[in-house]
This record gives sequence, structure tokens and C-alpha cells, in this order.
Amino acid sequence: MTVLRVGNASGFYGDRFDALREMMTGGDLDVLTGDYLAELTMLILARDRLKDPGAGYARTFLRQLEDTLGLAHERGVRIVTNAGGLNPAGLADAVRTLADRLGIPVRVAHVVGDDLTAAHPGSLAAHAYLGGFGVTACLREGADIVVTGRVTDAALVTGPAAAHFGWAPTEYDRLAGAVVAGHVLECGTQATGGNYAFFRDGDVRRPGFPLAEIHADGSSLITKHPGTGGFVDVGTVTAQLLYETGGGRYAGPDVTARLDTVRLAQDGPDRVRIEGVRGEAPPPTLKVGVNRLGGFRNEVVFVLTGLDIEAKAALVKEQMGDVLATSPPAETRWELSRTDRPDAATEETASALLRLVVRDPDQTVVGRPLTAAAVELALASYPGFHVLAPPEKGSPYGVFEEVYVPQGDVEQVAVLPDGRRIAVAAPEDSRPLRPLDEPPLPGPLPPGPTRRAPLGLVVGARSGDKGGNANVGVWARTDEAWRWLAHTLTVDAFRRLLPETAELTVIRHTLPNLRALNFVVEGILGAGVAARHRFDPQGKALGEWLRSRHLDIPEALL
Repeated sequence: MTVLRVGNASGFYGDRFDALREMMTGGDLDVLTGDYLAELTMLILARDRLKDPGAGYARTFLRQLEDTLGLAHERGVRIVTNAGGLNPAGLADAVRTLADRLGIPVRVAHVVGDDLTAAHPGSLAAHAYLGGFGVTACLREGADIVVTGRVTDAALVTGPAAAHFGWAPTEYDRLAGAVVAGHVLECGTQATGGNYAFFRDGDVRRPGFPLAEIHADGSSLITKHPGTGGFVDVGTVTAQLLYETGGGRYAGPDVTARLDTVRLAQDGPDRVRIEGVRGEAPPPTLKVGVNRLGGFRNEVVFVLTGLDIEAKAALVKEQMGDVLATSPPAETRWELSRTDRPDAATEETASALLRLVVRDPDQTVVGRPLTAAAVELALASYPGFHVLAPPEKGSPYGVFEEVYVPQGDVEQVAVLPDGRRIAVAAPEDSRPLRPLDEPPLPGPLPPGPTRRAPLGLVVGARSGDKGGNANVGVWARTDEAWRWLAHTLTVDAFRRLLPETAELTVIRHTLPNLRALNFVVEGILGAGVAARHRFDPQGKALGEWLRSRHLDIPEALL
């Protein structure tokens, strides 16, 4: 059968608004996908639904579709999106209303079954990560647009691929190949130079969105429309493959993809071929993302300028101590960020930041009385006293938890354009997820002279969040650099370079085909992004921090 060209036009809720039009008009496509959901997005949509029961989906998608629905109809491009969020039926109805108003004949289907909120009392939203066969059923029955709720990001690609090529649920190698292609596409321009460690290799001022040419055997070619910005090379694809993953087994509802089998090859300018992906039966359980209200949070950031930074910090901590002791929050954290420099040329670079963060189930405990007490020190504390923002009332924060349920306990249903409902069966076979044995390492580099230098001169990195954990993927661009990296960046070395991880569980996974190491840091993000546990709540810059750290590097690599 012919190749299937699948594009992406959204990596998150809030991505480039005109991307749908860019992808529709920039070149040939069979299917256009849009990923709007993340752990934080589900919490945002849940809060929207509290205010309006008819809400709960990504309204941006409707506005984008108003400008492009006619183009999709004219060009025969099918659209598959998880913009349905917590209310896929509501978005499907809204799309039909829009199509009727525009006079465009469109068959709209949607997928349900992911919402398990009722089974998790006290949660704002609890949703299972479904696979792609609900999408497959909708497309096989003639849908032009398929709206889903919480499916895995890759399901937006595996569903259309299975529909197009007629794959059975047990064709694991083909499905795994589509999962890998879907994972590369899901974050949009991160595959075309966005957020890329070696961004100076090309013009990334406005990267184009990616697309995959998928073949019947599950292999694919990652590219972008001609004339669009950014670039696609083995490095950009490697970086995205490592993003928010862990070891060699990448589990999903339909298949476990073996990332250790992935082979990448440059196939011309802006073209990277993905081959060799093996697949295994999926785990017997589905992940469920549970979002709860964790309580209320507030913060005050004191600016400390010039001399005696440590003494100034000690003074204001002592002054605030009485206030905090009167009605102690459940959690109080002080963090001093030494952003100051000696003999600084600007006031800002002469200043450090002292952050007070408080949390409590009771909003009044962390509200304006506490922050007002900080402001009352304005004329009675350290010299140069000021804060970054005026006092505010405590704001709610969310807590994310992942739990697992048997696949057979979740009833996935494809709701067709004519209203018929097709039950999507759970996988016939399953395989408990177990870590792979660590593969053998390449031979180390021979001894030679070294120089103290930043790690990032030799390797790239990309990091991200999964609940309270973060992963840091690190890859080498040459075989020689890989030989050095594999032996040098041990777990102990990683902890020394990133002291925040010293007391945490760090797991290293080795992926020789990608010349990569993937480190999972457990608990560094607390209760997830919505809890705003640390300065970088999603761990997006952990990789760049690692690359900035200095160690002894062989001169032959520099």
C-alpha cells in the first residue's frame, strides 16, 4: 500500500495558532494530528469544567479549525486530535455545529472510555491513557475528523497507521514503528530544531512542524514541508526520542516499543529514516493520570543586592520566623539563589533572590496576612529591601498521581459519525513490563590528554517530566564521543554534576543504537508540574544544566 503522510500541528495547548493552516498549505498530507494534552493541561481543563460543565476541551482547536476546515475538506486531509480533553463528545458536537455553519460536509467521530474520575473520589480528573485502536475504528468507518480524550500521544499516529495499512492488534513490530514515529511527532517543532541542544546548527527562529512518511512495515521517514524553518537531522530526532522516556522498553496500551532497537539514518536534507523497531505485547495494565487539588501555595521573592548576601538572608528569615510560627503552614521552604556577581556592572547582576514558598490545605494560612507581613518589613529589614511582586492570596495547586488498572477494566468506545458505538477490545495478549538487561558498553577510549571543559561541547541533552520524576537523555554525536560518554557519565558522576539529585534515586539506561544514556531521576519534581515543587517545575532545563557542568574531557573530542 502507499506511504501514509502524517503531520503534526500542535505539541501542547497553546502552541502556534496558525500551524494548522501552515501544515494544510505547505505540502501533501493524508492525516494531520494535534496533541493538546499534558498532565498540567488535564488539571486546567478540569478547573474549566468546574465552572462550566459544557467545557473541558481545548477551545483553541475550534478557532483553528474555523480557518482550515474548508482546506481539509478540499484536500482530503483527515484530522485526528486529543483536543477533546475531558469532554470529547462536547468538542465533537461543537465541530459539527461549526461545519454546519460553514456549509462543509464533515463526518465527525469521537472516542470515549478514558474518564475514570468517578472511580477516584476526591479527584478533579482521572483518565486512562488509551491506545490508538479507537481512532482506527473511527477512521475505518469513514470519519473525516476524530476527536479523543486522554489517549497516549503516539496513539494519534498509530491509530491512522493501523487504519490505513489494515494492521491487526498483534502486529507488534509495525505498531512499535508507528509508536516511535508518533513519539517523534508528538511535541511538534521539538523534532525540527526547537529546544535543541545544538540549535546553532541551523535557523530555528521559526521551525516548521514535522511529518512522518510511514510505510506498511512500520518504518518511517521524519521530515517537514519544503521551505519551512528549522531542520531535521539524526540529532533532532534522537533528542525527541529520548524526551520523557526511560529504558529500552517504552510501554503503551497497544504495544511495548523497543527503543533499544531503533536505527536512525540521515536520508538527505531534512530527512531521517527510522528502521528496525521491534515491538512486544503491551503490559496488562493501563496508566491512569489522577489530578487532585493539593492545597494552596504562595511565595514571596526577596531581592538581596550587593554585599553581605548571606547575612541579609539570615536577617529576613529571622524576621519572618515569628509570623510563620504563629500559624505554621504545612510546608515552608526557603531557597537562596546566588545570582549575584561581585563588582557587578548592573544592579540586577549584583542581586540574589531569596524565595519563600509556603503550602497548606487552608488558603488563609498562606494568604495575604502572611505575604503582607513580608511587605511590612519594607522599612525595617536589610538595606535595599524590595520584593519581586506585591502580596497575593494563596493560589490552588494540583497534585498528579499515576495509578494502574487492568486493561480489561476500561471500556474504550468509538462513537461514529452516525451515532453508532463500537466497543474496542482490550489486547488479546499482554506481557508484564520488565526492565531490559543493560547492554554491553563499547570499548573505552585510549588514555590521552584531557582538558577541563563543559560537557555540552561533546554531547547533547534533553530533559522533561513524568509526574514527579524527570528524565535526562544524553547522547553523543560520534562513535568516539559515545565510547567516552558511556564509561564516564555513571550514576555517581551524574549526581556529582547535578547536586540536587544527590539524595534521590537515579536510574541509568543505556541505548547504544542511539549512542545515548537516559537518566530517570525519581521524585525531583515532587507531586508533578502543577505542584510547582522547584524552580524549573517540569525539569525542562535539567539537561542544559548538565551540559553546562565542567569535567575532564579528552582533548581528542574537543
